[in-house]
Amino acid sequence: MPTKNLTANRASLSHRVGYALRHPDRVPKYLARAGRDAWLRLRHPDHVAYYRAVMRATATANPKAGAASRSHERWLAIGAMQFDYLRAHGLSPGDRMLEIGCGDLRAGWRFIDYLDPGNYYGIDISPDILLAAQETVVRHGLRAKLPVLTLVRDLRFAFLPDAHFTVVHAHSVFSHSPLPVIDECLAHVGRVLAPGGWFDFTFDRTEGEEHHVLREDFYYRTETLLGLAEKHGLAARFMDDWERLPHGQSKIRVTHRANPEPLRAEAAPEN
Repeated sequence: MPTKNLTANRASLSHRVGYALRHPDRVPKYLARAGRDAWLRLRHPDHVAYYRAVMRATATANPKAGAASRSHERWLAIGAMQFDYLRAHGLSPGDRMLEIGCGDLRAGWRFIDYLDPGNYYGIDISPDILLAAQETVVRHGLRAKLPVLTLVRDLRFAFLPDAHFTVVHAHSVFSHSPLPVIDECLAHVGRVLAPGGWFDFTFDRTEGEEHHVLREDFYYRTETLLGLAEKHGLAARFMDDWERLPHGQSKIRVTHRANPEPLRAEAAPEN
């Protein structure tokens, strides 16, 4: 996998012009995406509603690939990567898991299959993607595992019980979220996280200026997100072994400050 570019500002005019000159074949697709996103932002000023519309458009354009993947093969590979990493870092069948942005269960079907019945709870902002998730449950024969799939409009978790989930997981959610959405999640996730539990999330990392591309892809410095977690009374650490895996995003683990996570395996799986 190519080395991450941690200093580029992809929103700057110079970067966009340089990228277009290096990859002229990608310009028509970028312009089509920019036009689509501008229209969707006009119709949906609220970011959650806007990104819900983006997900619908993306899933409609390539329904066989999976909403978050270029191909079904990539869908399977990224799901397996998430599952293998969590298995190597403490996930056990008895864990009660909340997956934020569960999507069409790219990794979720593996979690459902592995966890004890009734121990998987997936939430997403997109009704279209949750219908696809139901199809994934059927396709993989997971009805007896009693997964719960719920539509949400925010990340306040107001309807979920206190201190219930031992594992909370959000893959490729904060990479598409402005800072107020991330702050809202971190302000409320501690209430639903069980003592000794942990919350893993990925994000697009930069060591330069924080920026976004078309309000779809957001790039943050690690210290910004660590500081947000600490502001809400949580302990957070950068998971540097995730960086060795063939994935473009980075990962942070959050726990209760007063209840640090128990010692767990640290070695990332060989992929």
